[in-house]
Amino acid sequence: MSVLSRWFKWPGESMRRFFNDSGKFYKWGLSILAVYLGVALILGIIWSFEPEDFDVLEKARQEADVATPELVAGVVTTSALIGVVETLLDKPGGYLSNDMTPPGIWLDNIPNWEYGALIQIRDLSKSMREAFSRSQSQSTEDKALALAESRLNFDSNSWLLPPTEKEYREGAGFLRDYLTRLVDEDHSNAQFYARSDNLHYWLSSVETRLGSLSQRLSASVGQRRINVDLANVEVAKQSTSSPSELNVKTPWRDIDDVFYEARGSAWALIHFLRAMEVDFAEVLEKKNARVSVQQIIRELEGTQQTLYSPMILNGSGFGMLANHSLVMASYISRANAAIIDLRELLERG
Repeated sequence: MSVLSRWFKWPGESMRRFFNDSGKFYKWGLSILAVYLGVALILGIIWSFEPEDFDVLEKARQEADVATPELVAGVVTTSALIGVVETLLDKPGGYLSNDMTPPGIWLDNIPNWEYGALIQIRDLSKSMREAFSRSQSQSTEDKALALAESRLNFDSNSWLLPPTEKEYREGAGFLRDYLTRLVDEDHSNAQFYARSDNLHYWLSSVETRLGSLSQRLSASVGQRRINVDLANVEVAKQSTSSPSELNVKTPWRDIDDVFYEARGSAWALIHFLRAMEVDFAEVLEKKNARVSVQQIIRELEGTQQTLYSPMILNGSGFGMLANHSLVMASYISRANAAIIDLRELLERG
């Protein structure tokens, strides 16, 4: 009997020992998971802070490796573009739009901020390839700028084969190659033409971007809009018919996405306009338009004020709660109106 009792006793002790050990592993696993989630939460908060502005003139002197106040035309604009690209890649947390692991995968405000800045990066790189670096429409495009534009238009959400960061880093490298040749007095194969028509060309892209953002921000409260797609055109038609009135409203889950996209777009534009103010100084002085550029920058700086609310509020226009989207739309709309006036001023002889 003692042998049998001992035989039946051993499995019981083994099972108890197994469950005791499993309980320890379970507790350790929970502890490790809790620490991981805590660290991810702290990192998520840190990574959600938007990057600070940088001095475009100081950045230009660093890139051109000169200390003199006189800089070759185009150096400040090109350096500002490089600086904005590298800020996306090197800010706390790095580039987050393609993150597939916590905490990056949980964040959506900064990825939308990145996308807004990226749109302005792409528009400026396109203008540099098509206008700023060419003396006329039939002249040859700069190969480095063409390669830079293609890299900067790469999929913003690719995380592998190749990762987005690699493509954008290469794009910044091609911009730096153009900048190196731009400041080399022994070579003339890289040029930047600071003409009013080139500035007008880029501002037309900025105008359409800001106009779209303003409409999307204003749609946070929802409104009935009259269809003006064919207004003021005597003979015009469109592919398919559309209703005379449209009910436009941004879905509630997209309110903060549009807000942070506009904020990122404005942040990038501030740096580009400050650079244009330097590179196109003579053009702006001749047109008496420097103050117009400064007013646009001032309006865009209003979009960068500290947001004290933990979330983007979506109150009605005159309701009890604030509507942050309408406040942002106000700044964007005023900046866009000033850009329209500036473009008209540049067109005049």
